[in-house]
Parts: sequence; structure tokens; C-alpha cells
Amino acid sequence: MFTGLIEEIGRVTAVEPSGDGIRLTIHAPQSVADAAHGDSIAVSGVCLTVVARDGDGFTADVMRQTLDMSTLADVSVDRLVNLERATAAGGRLGGHIVQGHIDGTGTVVEVRPGDQWRVIRVAIPQHLAPLIVDKGSIAMDGVSLTVSAVSEPAATEPWFEVSLIPETLEATTFDTVQPGSPVNLETDILARHVQRLLAFPSAAAAAPTEGGSL
Repeated sequence: MFTGLIEEIGRVTAVEPSGDGIRLTIHAPQSVADAAHGDSIAVSGVCLTVVARDGDGFTADVMRQTLDMSTLADVSVDRLVNLERATAAGGRLGGHIVQGHIDGTGTVVEVRPGDQWRVIRVAIPQHLAPLIVDKGSIAMDGVSLTVSAVSEPAATEPWFEVSLIPETLEATTFDTVQPGSPVNLETDILARHVQRLLAFPSAAAAAPTEGGSL
């Protein structure tokens, strides 16, 4: 589990084919300071497993499904990525509960600079729109953010906005984001559970009636 608080901006140093996936090597001195084989590190929001490490970086395998769901499909050498190590038990939950399981990608359609913050509007797939609410939480490229505005439910081209303070811009890759940039999205796990529960009949209606009632 992660919290969406980025610890380090890493740099991809190698991308190699690995079956139908790829093997990534990332320069990340802080992230590997206490990392061991098998540890989890979120790479721009994607939970990856350390399969090898050296003094200042680590290597991880990315399977085909992950490539199909995330922006890692077009990753290249020298790309900057947001990094976060898995949360230690008993640690502070400064952001929100982030699993590192990407729901899909969005596309930045507008960047509006302000005096103290920067507003980013992101176009999203229709199926993700019900899971994103004003003042709710979303992980974008692994960063825990508060949604500052959303499109109307009837919108045919749904979107949401986040407002980024200078600290967030400095500590993440968002300082260079531009219209057209793809971003990884992970919606709130609570919203996803509610949506799944509502897809089923009520417990009372679905329960068998033979043998009497409780």
C-alpha cells in the first residue's frame, strides 16, 4: 500500500524487452537506500516489484496488462518518474490509501497557471467519471491529490481538475506537464467498492429463501 506522497523523482536508465512485457531500470538513490529484492515501489503510480538493485537504482519487470493500462507502454530512457516506497506499518497516512493498481489513463487538456498554484484539467474515460468526486481523492501519476472540480454527470467528454501548490510541482514530475500529456489514474478504492456493491442485487433480494428466514 502507498499514500501518494512522492519521495523522489527517478530517471529511467534502461528499457529492455522481457517476454511480452519490459524490464525497467531506474536511477533512484533514495528509494533503494533500504530496498530489498521483492520490495514494492510505485513508479508514477504503478506498483512494481524490485527484482534487482545496485547502489543507486533498481530493476523491475512490467507485464503486458500493466503496459496496456498505464503510461509505461511508451516509457523510454531518461524519462522522469515519480517514486514512492511502500508504506511501513505504523507510518503516517499523509495522502490517501493508494494501491498502485492503475484504473486507466487520462489526458491533460488544460494547464492554467496562478499566483500560488497551477490548475490542471484532465480528460478521462467515461467509465471512470462516476468514481471521481469534487473534493475527493485521486492518485495521478502516483501523487495523492484533491479533486478541485469535476464535469457534470451528463457530460459526454468528462474531466476533472486538480490544483497544484508549488511544493507539489517541485517534488513531482508535474512541473513539466503540458496539454496532451498522458497521466496514470487510480481512483479512490472506497468509490470502486461502492460501485461494485451497487452492481449486485441487494443482499435481501439475492439471499435464498428455503429453510425459513432469519
